Amino acid sequence: MNQPLDLIVFGATGFTGRLVAEYLQRTYGTGNTLRWALAGRDPVRLAAVRDAIGADPGLPLLSANAADPDTMTGLAARTRAVLSTVGPYQRHGEALVAACAAAGTDYVDLCGEPVWMAAMIPRLQAPASASGARIVFSCGFDSIPFDLGVMFLQNQAMHRFGEPLVRVRGRVCAIQGGLSGGTIASALATVEQLRRDPAAARTMADPFALTPGFRGPAQPDSAGAEYDDAAGGWTAPFLMAPINTKNVHRTNALRGHPWGRDFVYDERMLTGGGESGKARARRMALTNRLQERLLGFAPSRKLLQRFVLPRPGRGPDARERESGSYELLFIGETTDGTELRARVRGDADPGYGSTSKMISESALCLLQDVDRKETAGGVWTPGAAMGTALLRRLQASAGLEFTIVA
Repeated sequence: MNQPLDLIVFGATGFTGRLVAEYLQRTYGTGNTLRWALAGRDPVRLAAVRDAIGADPGLPLLSANAADPDTMTGLAARTRAVLSTVGPYQRHGEALVAACAAAGTDYVDLCGEPVWMAAMIPRLQAPASASGARIVFSCGFDSIPFDLGVMFLQNQAMHRFGEPLVRVRGRVCAIQGGLSGGTIASALATVEQLRRDPAAARTMADPFALTPGFRGPAQPDSAGAEYDDAAGGWTAPFLMAPINTKNVHRTNALRGHPWGRDFVYDERMLTGGGESGKARARRMALTNRLQERLLGFAPSRKLLQRFVLPRPGRGPDARERESGSYELLFIGETTDGTELRARVRGDADPGYGSTSKMISESALCLLQDVDRKETAGGVWTPGAAMGTALLRRLQASAGLEFTIVA
């Protein structure tokens, strides 16, 4: 067998996969010792991606099909780490992540499908622990800026106050740019699963669904418009809160509850102050409810998929990606009410440009910065597995900024 690779990008012919390949080539592909490869179903399209990103003609191309467990086993055996952009993961992901867990191969993905993740955690933990594989879900916009944003704020609180924050509010201040077609496809697949399985709906609603064996206190949960005194504005539900909040609680649990076993966290979208902010919050809350009803109706889902929603493999051009951005605010308080705030900014659109950089740096962080003595084999979140090492990488190379707000 050839010398093992460091990293395989699986799904390199998809839209996000191509962006990952482009980022790796631009940032690490020339004059670097990284041994990496592109993998996917179609060797002709893989070659086209290799040519388009200006990679060396010797960059390996590997044919592999997510529906074939044997090829997934072979893929995992050839490399130290796999980066997968092939979703929805509940349909296409299990064979590969299981192969990585068995082989001792590190694995990162963009999964924002909490029902699938809740099912995978108990299945993968034992084999990954035995083999040494570090399995890290949710290494894109869901949930790195939120997971690491809370971790950054809590670390600062410990440094300044000597105690953690018992309550943190995550507030989305601004987003310029859209969600990816793959994210939409995952959401639709989850809706189908919830419709078929009442137990899946309970998992989706449970903020501690990803912390098996632990249940914390009741968490804020409102589907309507609310005024947030701490943020000084009106808020509406945030689409990605159901996955991000679960990952934040899992990070706390995996780290041994340094933020306390009674930690409270929620996420919402800021809409502004005054009557205009209130009206926007109400419109957004109403829109969310209408979307949930439409997505719950099969004919509506089919129409949306065919004529309205972006399809997997498609996305904005480079100008649109680079003109995108996002800004998040985290407001925390200690037991005596002392407050601390942090801001997280990203310099590209969240669904594509920023996500492709975050998952790339996550894979490289596992490979190059995090020793297995620090992070043993198992199923992790980005914050628990890589913590400040990943935060430093994201600030140095991926256009993210973490700051304390005076």
